[in-house]
Amino acid sequence: MTAPDADVAGRIASTLVDERLVACVNILPGLRSLYRWEGKLCDEGEVLCLMKTRLDLFPALRDRIAALHPYQVPEIIALPLAAGSAPYLDWVCQSTR
Repeated sequence: MTAPDADVAGRIASTLVDERLVACVNILPGLRSLYRWEGKLCDEGEVLCLMKTRLDLFPALRDRIAALHPYQVPEIIALPLAAGSAPYLDWVCQSTR
């Protein structure tokens, strides 16, 4: 997910961790996004949020982000996880509902 700034990202991340939809959110500042929106080329600073959760929670997570996010069309995507350390993956499962 991208967010317009670190404050918005932090508020969304805190809510998602508190609600146990995600185990962790990494907030990476300094992102520059270029895209076309409503016929205009946009060049905006954003922050990138990497969220760790379980695949079965994605629909609920997607809907919650959409409800919390200020963008009309927020970036909400899921990337497949090829592998990970068993202790870390266990922690993700235990930290989510």
